[in-house]
Amino acid sequence: MTPIRLALCITDLDIGGAERHLTQLAVRVDRRRFSPVVYCLGPKPPRDEASCVPALLAAGVEVHCLNARAIWQFPVVVHRLRRLFDAQNPQVVQTFLFHANVLGRIAACCAGVKTILAGVRVAERSARWHLWLDRMTHRCVDRYVCVSQSVADFSSQYAGLPAEKLVVIPNGIDLGKYPAGDCPDFLKATREMLGIPPGRRAITFVGRLTPQKGVDWLVETAPQWMAQLPDCDLLLVGDGPLRDSLEAAASSAGIANRVHFAGWRPDVPQILAASSLMVLPSAWEGMPNVVLEAMASRLPVLATDVEGVLELLGPNAPPQTVRYRDTQMLTQRLVALMSDPSGAAAIGAENRRRAEQHFAISRTVAAYEDLWASLVRQQAGCAD
Repeated sequence: MTPIRLALCITDLDIGGAERHLTQLAVRVDRRRFSPVVYCLGPKPPRDEASCVPALLAAGVEVHCLNARAIWQFPVVVHRLRRLFDAQNPQVVQTFLFHANVLGRIAACCAGVKTILAGVRVAERSARWHLWLDRMTHRCVDRYVCVSQSVADFSSQYAGLPAEKLVVIPNGIDLGKYPAGDCPDFLKATREMLGIPPGRRAITFVGRLTPQKGVDWLVETAPQWMAQLPDCDLLLVGDGPLRDSLEAAASSAGIANRVHFAGWRPDVPQILAASSLMVLPSAWEGMPNVVLEAMASRLPVLATDVEGVLELLGPNAPPQTVRYRDTQMLTQRLVALMSDPSGAAAIGAENRRRAEQHFAISRTVAAYEDLWASLVRQQAGCAD
């Protein structure tokens, strides 16, 4: 059987949630059934350690980077992408992230691709023109793959996308990359590398330092829970436009020595293994990968009850979730989790079991493969 020609298109290939998701699909897809090629609208990331390109190339996946850096280049990018599609003649185009979703579907339509899918990863109410543009071009799209039921509900009820085109495939995770974190020397060395003093515990945030992630609220509330947890520090892993203001806020609150800015790091599994709690105070999400990573790391979680979080945590969600900007509840639940190490460990163990049962990356890849193959069969039936 000739493999289905598959085009995977994304805005950029810097390491991030969507980028890693695409990479997992491209690397793990059954090559007897699919022949993948990856298209990136932006330039090739300059640093290999912060790029998905090396993993793709190592797996023998062809990668094209179109070097777009500004909106005015979009017509040129659509033209170049169409020509690349003409050369590959893909049977399926699957896109990820807003710019690739829009430009990819236009280029695919112009190239005569029969099956076009878009990935919807967040429920972003603030970008109304994104939603309008998605609605205006939905006729080009056969299916929207949503990362959670919450995102699918948002896409139908708020974004106005046709419900019959929405499919839910949750994110998956490579569980083998997340160590148990039960080696004292390993934990000690990791904490010291990150600036956590001996004998202290790390409450860890991983993500971009942007308003969406609510990290400004987290730092704002830190003095309240730090007063009740004198052996706990806050570790912020990631970078972004809020870093300077966050550092200033920590200094003004007199907690600069207990808030550690690690910047972007390639070793998140090791950092989570050395942490006591993962906290995610986001204003909105889709299905946050970092919650899934914490679950794989056997960590308890404290996250806002935004899109995808309740679906990830399942029956154990109540003690691990709070409403966005509910400072009192955030403090209470954080202190409760950190004051009961045995209870927190039990929650972390259950999180790991749930990740194993429901969110293994093999399940995610198989779901995409089945969806792509079924749509190709439908097209073949129509052609007959």
